[in-house]
Amino acid sequence: MKIKIINGPNLNMLGIREPDVYGRQTYKDLVSFVENVCSELSVECSVYQSNHEGDIVTEIQNCYGEYDAIVINPAAYTHTSVAILDALKAVSVPTAEVHLSEVSEREDFRHFSYVSLYAEKVVTGKGFDGYKEAICYLVEKYK
Repeated sequence: MKIKIINGPNLNMLGIREPDVYGRQTYKDLVSFVENVCSELSVECSVYQSNHEGDIVTEIQNCYGEYDAIVINPAAYTHTSVAILDALKAVSVPTAEVHLSEVSEREDFRHFSYVSLYAEKVVTGKGFDGYKEAICYLVEKYK
């Protein structure tokens, strides 16, 4: 099984940006964590991050026929990007949405997710462990 992990804008700033919300662990720590989870489950994974909406859309499109599942943290694009939603629908790859923080407890504008209109699993507020939950869900269901 091959899983693509896609991370959106500002996740490369983990450990620096709002540590009271996102913690002090870095993006490198997140990538290592995800790779270790996948290794333990004997799953191949590739981790991608971009601050640019169009690049994320292209990366999703590149998953077509290449990956069995997607775990996506669209970050701020969660609340604004119909393009990311449409790309996910176009490739029809099973998808789980992850957010490090509990978005429902944050600003009102963060409460709506376009991606959740497609994602079959949404995990919020569990930090890095949210990625593990999403990966385990997809592996259990599709491996």
